[in-house]
Amino acid sequence: MVTLRPFQPGDETPLVEAWNRSMPADPTTAGWFRDCVLLDPNFDPEGLRVAVTGDDVVGCAYAVRRLIPLAPGTDLEPDIGWIPFFFVVPEHRGGGLGRRLLQEAVTFLEGLGRTKVEFSSYTPNYVLPGADAELYPAGFRLLGELGFQTLYSPVAMDRTLVGYQTPPDVHDLRRQREREGYVFRSPETGELPELIRFAADAFNPDWGEAIRQHRDPARIVIARKDHIVGFALYAAYRGIPERFGPFGVDPGLRGTGLGKILLHLTMTRMRAEGLHSSWFLWTGATSPAGHLYTKAGYEITRKFHVMRRSA
Repeated sequence: MVTLRPFQPGDETPLVEAWNRSMPADPTTAGWFRDCVLLDPNFDPEGLRVAVTGDDVVGCAYAVRRLIPLAPGTDLEPDIGWIPFFFVVPEHRGGGLGRRLLQEAVTFLEGLGRTKVEFSSYTPNYVLPGADAELYPAGFRLLGELGFQTLYSPVAMDRTLVGYQTPPDVHDLRRQREREGYVFRSPETGELPELIRFAADAFNPDWGEAIRQHRDPARIVIARKDHIVGFALYAAYRGIPERFGPFGVDPGLRGTGLGKILLHLTMTRMRAEGLHSSWFLWTGATSPAGHLYTKAGYEITRKFHVMRRSA
């Protein structure tokens, strides 16, 4: 007999163990689960639906809504809730347990007035950008059966840094932009508030918060003329040095090569640290950024589907 109930203290270790058996391509750690779920200010134990049989955790589905704003100047997004992850251990699949868990997660959010439920683009603490139909086809299919529809399909990309050298044309392009008055360097302490506002206002509040929480300006590169017009960084998420991003250039200056310069300057710094790869989870395969990454030697390694169910 499998019982579904809210999270209780003591579930954390068996939950991580069940997660790693259920999603072997995306294992987690007790530290991540603590920091990104239990200590998330938006965490509500009622939203973490746990499936147990006896003393064993055999599955879960996590539903979350905002109790505090993502960043200063943003609201609680009162119509949206998220399901960042769900799973069922292999020996309990095929009997409808995943459906029960997801339905309880959706009911929790809709009962709080959420008319849109998204899988799984909850920021800042998402596991994956969306459903991976190749690695987890049953989960993707179940989401569709429960009324979730794909909004867009970002991709993850990777590039080896072994043997990487900054291309000569990037050096030439940088010199040309510098003659026009641009500078490329790490931000000074007094520039960080401007950089945070630029990232949040021009792109995404989550990007501004990633910069705010970053503790090593040497791993941030900015492009500046009269003001900051672009940035790139690494080691921003979970402190993973090889994780690239966020990365952005003022939309009005795209096509000037500033993004290309920032990307390669950042990869040069990563290689100088002895890092062997650069990777990220989220971009549009056919977007301007996606084309830039491809030209710089990045390859698509996974594809995700951000999905939404509307009440």
